[in-house]
Amino acid sequence: MPASEETGSGPVVHDHRRIDPVTGQVRGRHAASKPAGTKGAGRPGPGSPGPGAGAGSGPGDDQPADKNEERDAAETAQQKEESPEEAPEMVTGQVIKDGKQAASVEAQLAERTADLQRLQAEYANYRKRVDRDRAAVREQAAATTLNGLLPVLDAIDQAREHGELSGGFKSVADSLQAALTRLGLVAYGEKGDAFDPKIHEALTHSYSSDVTEDTCVEILQPGYKVGDRILRPARVAVAEPATGPDGSSNEPEWPASEEGN
Repeated sequence: MPASEETGSGPVVHDHRRIDPVTGQVRGRHAASKPAGTKGAGRPGPGSPGPGAGAGSGPGDDQPADKNEERDAAETAQQKEESPEEAPEMVTGQVIKDGKQAASVEAQLAERTADLQRLQAEYANYRKRVDRDRAAVREQAAATTLNGLLPVLDAIDQAREHGELSGGFKSVADSLQAALTRLGLVAYGEKGDAFDPKIHEALTHSYSSDVTEDTCVEILQPGYKVGDRILRPARVAVAEPATGPDGSSNEPEWPASEEGN
């Protein structure tokens, strides 16, 4: 608030406001302390002499108003230069605050990215597991159905061997076997195949000089499989080589029967 003091010629009002209420400009440090009735401190107060009036007017009172404003602007700029530490402190604080916020945002981004990658990997594993389980269920269902039709296929094979597969019955048998083949059923077992206990079931055993390894010399019942699943092993007659690699006989020697006295 403006302060007033009593003098011999009347009250003198000192206006300490930094903003000129008339022009709206920032006053200088010296202009703010001038009495309200002097030039450079705003509009002259009531009872104050005008420009150039009075014998006690100093040489500075005859300066135009624009020169006073320029002086005030220069003094304001000088005051800003005298206290340059305020702006760096504000900028430094803002930089520190922005740096902490950037670090926090980067940490949150890394965490969200890791969560997304982990979720994506879990979903990929889930899809693989579901596809694998679906294929296993489908194969199990097909194997169960085809396993029940194996006796029918054995009857068709026996009828074909005896020449009884002809006419309409032959067309039905061929259509059935084609449909089962499309479902993945595969028959295996051929005469001359090497004997494999994993896929063959030996029903008879003999020795032969015509083979060099254990060989299926006769297919008694074909085997069936779906993919890698064995529905039924092939039932075969196996022949073993009569002599070993060293030329010795593989056939067992039976002891001669003793005649009674």
